[in-house]
Amino acid sequence: MMKTSIVVERIDRIPVKDQHTELVERKGLGHPDYIIDSACECASRALSRYYLEHYGKILHHNLDKGLLVGGESRVWFGGGVVETPIYILIAGRATTKIECEGGVEEIPYRELIEEEVKDFIRRNFRFLDPEKHVVIDTRIRSGSMDLRKVVEGEASVPRANDTSYGVGYAPLTPLERLVYEVERGVNSIRFKNRVPESGEDCKVMGLRLGKRYIVTVADSIIAALTPDLDHYLSVKEEIKEEVLRIADQVLGGEHEGIEVYVNAADNPEEGIVYLTVTGTSAESGDDGNTGRGNRANGLITPNRQMSLEATAGKNARAHVGKLYNVAARMIAERIYNEVKDLDEVYVRMLSQIGRPVDSPLLISIQYVAESGLNENALAYEAAEIAKDEVRKMTKIQELILEQKIPLF
Repeated sequence: MMKTSIVVERIDRIPVKDQHTELVERKGLGHPDYIIDSACECASRALSRYYLEHYGKILHHNLDKGLLVGGESRVWFGGGVVETPIYILIAGRATTKIECEGGVEEIPYRELIEEEVKDFIRRNFRFLDPEKHVVIDTRIRSGSMDLRKVVEGEASVPRANDTSYGVGYAPLTPLERLVYEVERGVNSIRFKNRVPESGEDCKVMGLRLGKRYIVTVADSIIAALTPDLDHYLSVKEEIKEEVLRIADQVLGGEHEGIEVYVNAADNPEEGIVYLTVTGTSAESGDDGNTGRGNRANGLITPNRQMSLEATAGKNARAHVGKLYNVAARMIAERIYNEVKDLDEVYVRMLSQIGRPVDSPLLISIQYVAESGLNENALAYEAAEIAKDEVRKMTKIQELILEQKIPLF
């Protein structure tokens, strides 16, 4: 195994939870950026399963260049119509044919990808019809021969197909947990059963000023279920009450006030309300691009160290832009949970193209803590945890393909 440099160091900074100003965002299930991330991940998952079933391993592919072009719709209280469908384009590189003894075997990648994306839409959206409201397209070319040889080698541990890095941290702050739980709560089956007018496109922006919390929610209200303005306003109130309920669970009494704004751009006097036919702004109001949404922990956190790598659509076998963002978070969480008296932990993992994925070039572990710790013992424990997690690197592939770990 190639040698990995592991550097453990204290950093002097105020923990994010103690900083006066904190911002956190989550783009929810129906947001155009989330949809296109999901479509690219569906594409990778569909091909990976096919490759494993037919060839015994995941072949070279990276399908992380996706674009969602919003459609056009007309809505009114009580109804609406999608006039131009949403257009989803998945682009990238993949193994599309295999040379075998009988000739060349074509891989039905278009059909595999289209069905997987449609299935995602069917399972997650109540009013978005993948047959009527969405057009799915692919622009996929074969990868270069040198990268294919790197990724598809016979070694038991795959080699990294890129020089890149991943970032993870622990723990989540109260605001980070609040923003995440608000979106998951509003998009839960429980809430949709109670307030079916609430659409899947729920974006949450959290702001903390000292101990004062301000939460802004944009939620796409279903026009067909909303007969008039009074009904619309009552739905907004239900969403606000749900946010306050979740805030009470997450924050308890540790705050000096919570303000909640739902669909803040509304101006009923000018006819501005957030109604949709399908439950997503992608039908008319917004577009999406892979990698512009949530980071690997499901949040957008400008107070934190982050990688700009898109996890969605990347090869789960060898693309470190996916693997190391997942692994870095797992290492940070273990260190925080197992090493005592730490305020924050940050982990950065740097690959080098061609190295085995379980031998990163560097693992940087930074921590924030009060003085007085036994720093030598801490550094040893943290490094041992990192080594242990890196040895399990090939298991992350299974977690990703079985959808047992969040990616965005």
